Amino acid sequence: MGDDSATNDDVLLKAFFAEVSEVERDNEVLRILSCFKLNPYDYLNLPFDASPEDVKKQYRKLSLLVHPDKCKHPQAKEAFGALAKAQQLLLDQQERDYILSQVVAAKEELRVKRKKQLKKDTASKIKSLVDEGKYEHQYEQSEEFQRELKKKVQELLTQQEWRRRKMQMRISEEEGRLKKDEEEQKEMWKRKREHEEQWEGTREKRVSSWRDFMKTGKGKKGEIRPPKLKTEDPNKSYVQRPVKRG
Repeated sequence: MGDDSATNDDVLLKAFFAEVSEVERDNEVLRILSCFKLNPYDYLNLPFDASPEDVKKQYRKLSLLVHPDKCKHPQAKEAFGALAKAQQLLLDQQERDYILSQVVAAKEELRVKRKKQLKKDTASKIKSLVDEGKYEHQYEQSEEFQRELKKKVQELLTQQEWRRRKMQMRISEEEGRLKKDEEEQKEMWKRKREHEEQWEGTREKRVSSWRDFMKTGKGKKGEIRPPKLKTEDPNKSYVQRPVKRG
């Protein structure tokens, strides 16, 4: 049964593409490239309640339509790649759930807005109450609501993407700051090591100078010398003080 269905789909696709003109292929390329980048449903021209199977079928149809080997439009390859990316996102459970969560949030906002409008429109409010929700369900199936929903989803996805980018920017800035602090710390330790190595390198020279001083009582030029002692003092127990003359 499944094989028969696939065969029928192939026959229908071949018949469809036999009737497609080059202009139609070009128009589809332009449509894809004009889509809102954060909404993969838009690229595949599918409603938000499309199933994964719907996604696969639509991708197959549109990708053949704009395939670079079939379509002569200079941006056919770009459009083809956008469709592949859209299918990949919608077949990823986590990505699809994220987008659908924004759809739910958008519907709630539109419903709140709708209730406020109904309060002003008495006739619509009465009709809504009499139909016990059927009126609202019918409205949500309308093209007007679907257009509003698409716009609202686009708005919410844009807001979420902006928040994500701001967060990423802050993370990048923090990582940059931490890296700078780390480099400064490394530079400080490097200078400290160099100073210690330099100090250790002059150790022998300093020890040698001190030994010379202890032997001769004379240091090199610029070195501190001990005070002279009185020669007549046999014990050399006190320091000779200068004598004032005149």
